[in-house]
This record gives sequence, C-alpha cells and structure tokens, in this order.
Amino acid sequence: MLKDKTVSEYLKKTASGEPVPGGGSIAALSAAAAASLTEMVANLTIGKKGYESVEAEMQEIVVAASKLRDKFIGDIDNDPQAYQEVMAAFKLPKNSAAQKQQRTKAIQNGFKKAALIPMGVAEDGFKIMEFAERVIKKGNKNAVTDGAVAVMAARTAVMAALFNVKINLTAIKDEAFVAELTQKVKTIEHQLEDREKEILSHVNI
Repeated sequence: MLKDKTVSEYLKKTASGEPVPGGGSIAALSAAAAASLTEMVANLTIGKKGYESVEAEMQEIVVAASKLRDKFIGDIDNDPQAYQEVMAAFKLPKNSAAQKQQRTKAIQNGFKKAALIPMGVAEDGFKIMEFAERVIKKGNKNAVTDGAVAVMAARTAVMAALFNVKINLTAIKDEAFVAELTQKVKTIEHQLEDREKEILSHVNI
C-alpha cells in the first residue's frame, strides 16, 4: 500500500516512469496534510489559556478533520487503484459481441470510479478549507501560519483533484453522469480562489 510507505519511498515511486502514483494520489496526500495541519492548530488551542470559549468548537474540528484525514489517506491508494482497474478493463477480451459489450461496460465503470474518487477529494478538501478558516480566526495565534499552510495545501489538493475529475470525464459516455460532475466541478472552481483569498486575509502577521 502506498500509504504505508515512507515519505522518501512514496516520492521515489511517484518520480519513477510508472503512471501511478500520479496527480490524483498526490492530491489526496496534499489534502491529508491540510487536514493534519488544521487538526494540529485546533489541538494547540485546546486547553490553552485565553481560548476557553472556543475549546468545544476546536474539539469538534479535531474530530471532523481527523475523519477526513483518514479518508484522504485511503484515497492515496484508492486513486491509483481506480486507474489500474481502467487499464485492466482495456485488456479484457473483445473477440465476441458479448465480450466487447462487457469490456466497454467495465471500461466505463472504471472511468466513473476514477472520476468519483478525486471528486470526493475535491469536495472534502473544500471542507478542510472551511475548518482551517475557523482555526485561523479563533485558534491559537501562535499557530496561525500553520492554518494558512493548511488552506493553501487544501486549495492545491482541490485544484489537483478537479483536474483528475475532468480528464476522466472526457472518456465517459454517460451524459447525465458527466453533466452532474461537470456542474460540481464548476461550482467548486468558481468559489475556490475567492475563498482562499478571503480566508488568508485573516492571517495578520
């Protein structure tokens, strides 16, 4: 499993000539880092003098960010596995009409899965930005720059994941599926840059 490799091993494998892990897996890694930093700032706020009024909120953020971190860690492997499933589908036999139909169905299902995984990373990465905003505004001021890095890492994760969604949508023939995900992509893209700027405007150093 990629998630169980050391950082050095993972990056070396990414740098190799193999197609996976690639941008989708890196997007999940970036999102996991963003969640970790958000969680850290919240933890550095809990129990600190002067932050008693936000302690309950910070505890809630710790729980939510931890769950998302675990999900992103899983997606470090889920994304390349989806790609490998698509490649395996292309290798299915196509000697008869039935085999061709089965192969086409498997390919299309593979591409859908390969689009849905990064879509989830993008949507949840956007949630991390919202949590990071709260720790920047209300959390331990000594860790405000860590919150800022969380925002930027999350934004990178979202952008990277959306690119992976879009590239997979180009191969999907289900028009309703493509239309639904395209709308989701556009909605997030439209908000992303402005939200990052707005959140970072609260980092006063």
